[in-house]
Amino acid sequence: MNAKKLIEENNRKRELLTKKNEAYYSDMMIYIRLQMSLSEQQSEEVLMEMLDHLLEAQEDGKSANDIFGDDPKAFADEIIEQLPKEKKRAVIPFVAGIAANIVSWVLMIRGIVFLVLSQFTKVRTEVYVIKTFVIALIIACFVSFTIWFIFKLIRNSLFKEKRNTKMDMIKVGLVAAASMAVVLAVTKFTPDIGPSFDFSWWASLITGGVLWLILFTIKKIGSK
Repeated sequence: MNAKKLIEENNRKRELLTKKNEAYYSDMMIYIRLQMSLSEQQSEEVLMEMLDHLLEAQEDGKSANDIFGDDPKAFADEIIEQLPKEKKRAVIPFVAGIAANIVSWVLMIRGIVFLVLSQFTKVRTEVYVIKTFVIALIIACFVSFTIWFIFKLIRNSLFKEKRNTKMDMIKVGLVAAASMAVVLAVTKFTPDIGPSFDFSWWASLITGGVLWLILFTIKKIGSK
């Protein structure tokens, strides 16, 4: 089975675990999946083997602690050391896909907002290349930082009996709000310099929609 099918099968089989075993296994599963440098296919195969082994042991009355030990993080680290790294040609399309998806939504939202505003006031549709590049670079940096920050919070919350989920959500909200404030400030105060071209609401909406449709199609084909 490919990675997608393995994940679906994993989700189904985890429902058969006891509450305690499921909590133990899920922490290890998330911890391993967050290692973005690992081969996704190999990781999911190992996770499935671990789950099958745990389900068999559970039928004999054993717990996850009996099978994997009392230190799940250490056990997961041992598994990670043995897993192969993901090839760059597989990592690069993954990152590029996320970036392209964000761009498609930004373009579609821009088109809709400009369409609505144009009914009430005159809207400037000029796009300045240098200013747009600077803003895009800053957005990319903050998106990358926010994703890294969320992953860090998740890692720090794993393998703990008491988790302050509300506080983690507040931290993520503050980081996202600060990032948005910086982006808006840069957008407002960066001067309109360099070459420009007109990019109407309908052109923005169509471009974003076509890009999203292409990404959706590629994702569907890749999942088969």
